[in-house]
Amino acid sequence: MDSSSLQEQHAETRLVTSGRDTKAQKGFVNPPVFHGSTVLYPTAEDLHAHRGEFTYGRHGSPTTKAFQETLMALEGPQCAGVGIVPSGLSAISTTLLSVLKAGDHILVVDNIYRPSRNFCNGMLTRYGVETTYFDPMIGAGIDKLFKPNTRAVLVEAPGSQSFEMPDIRAIAEVAHGRGALVIDDNTWATPLYHRSLDQGVDISMQAATKYIGGHSDIMFGTISANAKAWPMIAEGIRLLGVCAGPDDVFLALRGLRTLSVRLAQHHRSGLEMARWLAARPEVARVLHPGLETDPGHAIWKRDFTGASGLFSIVLKPAPQQAVDTMLNTLKLFGMGFSWGGFESLAIPFDCDAYRTATKWEPGGPTLRLHIGLESTDDLKADLDRGFAALKAAM
Repeated sequence: MDSSSLQEQHAETRLVTSGRDTKAQKGFVNPPVFHGSTVLYPTAEDLHAHRGEFTYGRHGSPTTKAFQETLMALEGPQCAGVGIVPSGLSAISTTLLSVLKAGDHILVVDNIYRPSRNFCNGMLTRYGVETTYFDPMIGAGIDKLFKPNTRAVLVEAPGSQSFEMPDIRAIAEVAHGRGALVIDDNTWATPLYHRSLDQGVDISMQAATKYIGGHSDIMFGTISANAKAWPMIAEGIRLLGVCAGPDDVFLALRGLRTLSVRLAQHHRSGLEMARWLAARPEVARVLHPGLETDPGHAIWKRDFTGASGLFSIVLKPAPQQAVDTMLNTLKLFGMGFSWGGFESLAIPFDCDAYRTATKWEPGGPTLRLHIGLESTDDLKADLDRGFAALKAAM
């Protein structure tokens, strides 16, 4: 099927049909998992010219090609290529090392994923790259922060703990006018609910460990780029030698096939739980851009077609010991890092220590919740027991 016909299909259909050739797969629905490093050439002439669709295991296989074609179809017509790396953090580090050099300056949103900040403050600083952090709500006002050597702007929409929603369109317009690239961590919504390459983003990254994998059983990252940025990403991946294992690629491809139905359930359940929590007497505020009361709701409604199951809540003032008692009482909400799988999760957080452009003053203890695929009635009952334990411990 040609690319124009593919783009006319709905995203749900593209997820199921892209990257598949059942005739080449001897009638099997799924492509095989190619375990291999060496690829043999039929002739010396082919070897000298490096002729062949596949040349070495690190550079790709039919399995990786199937995944890349499927994700490209989801990303949309602006996507010129998809890179595959072994984790979400590797997607971030590989991207930044591919587009930055010593003497460059990068603007980074203040609510960025903490390991991204650590990479900027650590390795990029050692390599002579300067980082300036900015208020997520700055919009076009970011123009004042540009320097002659500003090479890129890194955003995350929304931030994965405090959920402020930056105006990517306004930021991209300013950045492109200044000759800078725009890089987006699009893990929260995935390109199913936010085609950020269509919003002016040049490079869209994901921790595919999360919603693309969907089952908490792989580590995986993706880097999607437009025609301007893809050559830099492709070269960076080649020079750094990053790749993902074939079994993880297969599991990520399997996850893509069911992404639309899983994410739709996370969307529905997440909003239902967010609204229920907003009415609880123990909760001071819910941080979810899909709620009409959220400061980022208008941008979310304009640029996104859905939400995931990840959001945060601010509890009314309570001692840490009482919050811990609540967490220890929960049975369906596990305590663990990452998210995007089928299970619900709850973790406490405090991002005050790693904010520099903004002040984090929530007014009470904060919990990040991931709403999984369980019954929302059961999740409410679990939280109800937790809130009772919280009250009893105060």
